[in-house]
Amino acid sequence: MARYTGPVCKLCRREGVKLFLKGDRCYAKCPIDKEGAAVPPGQHAHRRAGKPTEYGKRLREKQKARRMSGVLERQFRRMFAVAAHEKGNTGENLLRLLETRLDNVVRRLGFSTSPRASRQLVFHGNILVNGKTVDIPSYQVQPGETVSLAEGLRGNLFIKRALWAASQRGLPAWLEWDGSLAQAVKGSLDTVGFDGVTLAGKMKTWPSRAEMSYPVNEQFIVELFSK
Repeated sequence: MARYTGPVCKLCRREGVKLFLKGDRCYAKCPIDKEGAAVPPGQHAHRRAGKPTEYGKRLREKQKARRMSGVLERQFRRMFAVAAHEKGNTGENLLRLLETRLDNVVRRLGFSTSPRASRQLVFHGNILVNGKTVDIPSYQVQPGETVSLAEGLRGNLFIKRALWAASQRGLPAWLEWDGSLAQAVKGSLDTVGFDGVTLAGKMKTWPSRAEMSYPVNEQFIVELFSK
């Protein structure tokens, strides 16, 4: 199956929840917030709506996680196999692998506003891990590693807006910005400047389940793949 390139709002409607695939618009002008908008896409969506089967419930949870992370089906199954062989809860292990992918860490650090934009930054060689360029979105970031932006993006308006918006929402507890960056994004958007600022952040520790950005029932995913 090829990567989906259609309208991402349709995916949120299909799952009935926000998947935060469209950047800042998901926080401000999301169509799914309107009354009656959270229905599956299609001309006869209301007519088709019915009580989901037990298999259907588990399939939808898997699709939510897969679509939020942007990984393909085969890659998702490989990640589940890795999670199943690790110690601890398999469902949480899987979500931790998804949460600590480099492209997702880039998004959670506020270097971009959407998963698709994060992957583009990584693919184009604009992301450094511990000072070395890494262009693999699936790279697993480890606690203590520093993720930074390439110097060429210092004056990028998109980056400026993304970091300022992230400062308004706040970073998750398992991530932190460099001290100079945290000071630079304070105040209004017009006053933000990055001269002499280190555009970097660090992964302090593994994220807990409550700190992960996946609104899914991971146990349903485990049950789906365990049949």
